[in-house]
Amino acid sequence: MTTEQQHCQKQRSDIKPCPAITLPNRDDFDTEEQWRSACLDSLFWQIVSVRSVSGEEGPLVDAVENFLASFSHLNVFRHGDTVVASTCLNRDRRVILCGHLDTVPVIDNFPPQWLEPGDERILEQISEKRPNDRVLWGRGTSDMKASDAVFLFLAAFLDKPKCDITYVFYDNEEVEASKNGLGKLVAAHPEKVLPADFAIIGEPTDCAIEGGCNGTIRFDVISHGVAAHSARAWMGENAIHKVAGILARLSEYEPETISVDGLDYREGLNATLISGGTGTNVIPDECRVHINYRFAPDKTLKQAKAVMIGEDCEAELANGEHIATGGFFAGFGIEMKDESPSAKPGLLSPIAQSLIERVRSRFGVEPSAKLGWTDVARFSSLGIPAVNLGAGSALLAHKADEQVPHSDLTDMAEVLIDWLQS
Repeated sequence: MTTEQQHCQKQRSDIKPCPAITLPNRDDFDTEEQWRSACLDSLFWQIVSVRSVSGEEGPLVDAVENFLASFSHLNVFRHGDTVVASTCLNRDRRVILCGHLDTVPVIDNFPPQWLEPGDERILEQISEKRPNDRVLWGRGTSDMKASDAVFLFLAAFLDKPKCDITYVFYDNEEVEASKNGLGKLVAAHPEKVLPADFAIIGEPTDCAIEGGCNGTIRFDVISHGVAAHSARAWMGENAIHKVAGILARLSEYEPETISVDGLDYREGLNATLISGGTGTNVIPDECRVHINYRFAPDKTLKQAKAVMIGEDCEAELANGEHIATGGFFAGFGIEMKDESPSAKPGLLSPIAQSLIERVRSRFGVEPSAKLGWTDVARFSSLGIPAVNLGAGSALLAHKADEQVPHSDLTDMAEVLIDWLQS
């Protein structure tokens, strides 16, 4: 067994099994409303209490699978660490409700804690809006276990919706696209999500609708030089100095805001890492600037790459370095690292319009553009209109003080129940 295999085996052995996910006893509550509210909080608490950093989701997925399998109105299927639960009521429409179970790494914010009204750890933006709410604090609350809890609640209680529903809970959303559980499910078992008429990704949106998403590509821009002793620098060629031209182009870049189907998407182009050199007294022979380009859904992936590296550049994922034949980085070496397409808003269909009206009438908010990348792009590529709608604030995602008030869950659950039952 290799050292890497031993390390992976140790990591797996360190992950504790997840206790069974359960619902509170109905007899402990005076009214159905009280019980259902307690069920939402309980589901939220239970799944946030399980550490599920990307790559460690297995125990939580086991518990989610067993919970869903306990309901006779659902057909449950598992592929890797992705679970699908579907109703089969022969309705004329099918909606997908989709949420990832993984989180980014913990930053002194696990295990979770319930914060009662008045607790100084409750953020002002929440306490002003929800002064009487208890708040769940901890890793994964906003991104996106609050929405996961709502979807589990709907899966348990919506046994006769007016449309068929497919629930998808998947792994590895917070890491590179090649590991994404939804992507793997679609590639191996497309029949588990097709056909469908509409999809909702439960990314945090404060229960508003965010349409589509920007696409993203990541790549290294590479400069080359000649190594030499720094005492005789004229014998070499400094690759780090050469990236001044790359950085100059970036500093002069002005991001565009592009309107697509009535929503405004702001693009972005940034250096996020830089590396070069082999020693403190060696003229470096290579320097790499890692670039992230976020592009609006008016462009395909191919068009976005052409803007950066030219139409004829042969750089693709895992095929090494190639010279940019045109575009923003013409003449420099390029090595592709990651890419994901954009998605148009998906708001033009009647089913989308009916959801927009429900959200507008309840919360008084209009749809806006999703500026980050989300898995709505996967559904868009399959021809399924999709939007982002979830509990919690996107501004708190990945932060150390991530937290969600109780009312966000009830608001999301009530608007979806109203819509799915209509």
